[in-house]
Amino acid sequence: MNQFRGTGVALITPFSNDEVDYADLERIIEYNIKGGVDYLVSLGTTGEAVNLSEKECQKVLRFTAKVANGRVPLVAGLFGDNNTFRLVNRLNKYDLEGYAAVMSASPHYVKPNQEGIFRHFMEVAKAAPLPIILYNVPGRTSSNMSAATTLRLAHASDKFIAIKEASGNIVQAAKIIKDKPDNFLVISGDDPTALGLIACGGDGVISVIANAFPVEFSDMIRAALNGDFATAAQLNLQLINVHDWLYVDGNPVGIKAALSILGYCKTDVRLPLAPMASANFNQLKKEIDKALTTEPVKA
Repeated sequence: MNQFRGTGVALITPFSNDEVDYADLERIIEYNIKGGVDYLVSLGTTGEAVNLSEKECQKVLRFTAKVANGRVPLVAGLFGDNNTFRLVNRLNKYDLEGYAAVMSASPHYVKPNQEGIFRHFMEVAKAAPLPIILYNVPGRTSSNMSAATTLRLAHASDKFIAIKEASGNIVQAAKIIKDKPDNFLVISGDDPTALGLIACGGDGVISVIANAFPVEFSDMIRAALNGDFATAAQLNLQLINVHDWLYVDGNPVGIKAALSILGYCKTDVRLPLAPMASANFNQLKKEIDKALTTEPVKA
């Protein structure tokens, strides 16, 4: 599964007048591919999949595949649900031609125990038409998928090829890395700690900030995976102050604001999200300006 080793981008879904802006989506896809990212994740959390209709989701997936045109691998990231059998029924409704994997988040809101999480994903594995990237994001689901549960799943079925570990807990990630199957990837889902996870033996990142900084973040991840931690550290520090401002009003609010500053889309999000507060927007712009004027480091 080396196609998912490196930098994946959790693509935003740009809006204009509350409709998906496909012209901007195409520009962002091209910007990221030309910026050197390794693969794209369509309709994850950052893509506001939960705020799109089923018809919109299907159209975004097809459009993304058409624009990417086989140049990079694609992951469909919209397959999370707190109702196991509703998710199982959804998995075969989508046209996933051109996609290499699906990503599925641990169930949200209901706060299942570890046995419930394990059984949920085993049902998903039976139904999924593609390999599965597990997604642990306790800040959104209110339940953490433990290292033991991740390892249990990784050893139980070859359908599970990776985990996007977004807990920000390096110790938990390291425990997975220590005892995982050889062909199972551990991918950071937390940009500020991605470098640390790679230092522990991780395989890369599915990134938010790379939407706006594909060259810099991809170079950082690539340098780290090649063992050049001196270069990686410099690139990491170049962007370190941007991270906080991307999340102060929530994700994808911040990354859409960043992309609007760079001229790639509007700041529009769908309710219950709201655009970034003006004071935070101004501070984000200052940090982006500083990052862009920092002497670049080549990986």
